[in-house]
Amino acid sequence: MRLPLLSRTREDGAVELTVDQLAAEVGMTVRNVRAYSARGLLPPPRLVGRTGFYGPDHVARLKLVREMLAEGYTLAAVERSLAGAAHAASPTVLALHKSLLTPFLPEQPEETTVAALAARVGVETGPGLLAELADMGVVELLDDERVRVLDPALVAAGLQVMRLGIDPAAVVHAQRKVIELVEEAAHIYVEMFQSTLWADFVSRGVPAEEWDRVTEAVERLQPLAAQALLASFRTAMADAAARAYEAEAAALPD
Repeated sequence: MRLPLLSRTREDGAVELTVDQLAAEVGMTVRNVRAYSARGLLPPPRLVGRTGFYGPDHVARLKLVREMLAEGYTLAAVERSLAGAAHAASPTVLALHKSLLTPFLPEQPEETTVAALAARVGVETGPGLLAELADMGVVELLDDERVRVLDPALVAAGLQVMRLGIDPAAVVHAQRKVIELVEEAAHIYVEMFQSTLWADFVSRGVPAEEWDRVTEAVERLQPLAAQALLASFRTAMADAAARAYEAEAAALPD
């Protein structure tokens, strides 16, 4: 019988953990730790032979990921937030980051079973579909046939489309393309905010007495941008539907 690997102590006194010990330390599954590592959310471990050892920085990073997911961040948002940010675990930076992003976060995540999710869809939810949803950052795969729905509103909308009789794979494919377009639109609005109100705020030394004004602007930007997008989308959708109808009508037999 092979004995479990023990933790190691570095020369500086810091304790290093195996992946199993790391997962237990932060309250995650080994599967999720490996998944986060594959997404670049966790720096590579120090290898000793074929065994990877994780230090305090890895523990702090995973705890931060767990806290951000609990706050409602999607995996994609966590990935973007932490990418290349060596100081991302700083409490001050995290507090600033959360105060700016909180108005834009989706609903709180929900946990359910694969069977329950399939029942809501009305069709079998195979591992391929679940893996694609996880890759999109819509769900997180847990152990014991459970999933964490990271964006309940998006999933609810997708389920309603599937109930129209549209194949789930087609819905997911379409949503991937829509996400790309929406991310581009979101970037435009955020860049507008950064280059105007935020740039002016920072250039004047981030005066504390104006923080409420900036926060209010952030809170109002999301619903106003959503309203503008919806208005533009309705017009574009009507135009696209009319052109599609004309094309289909012309192809119908007399």
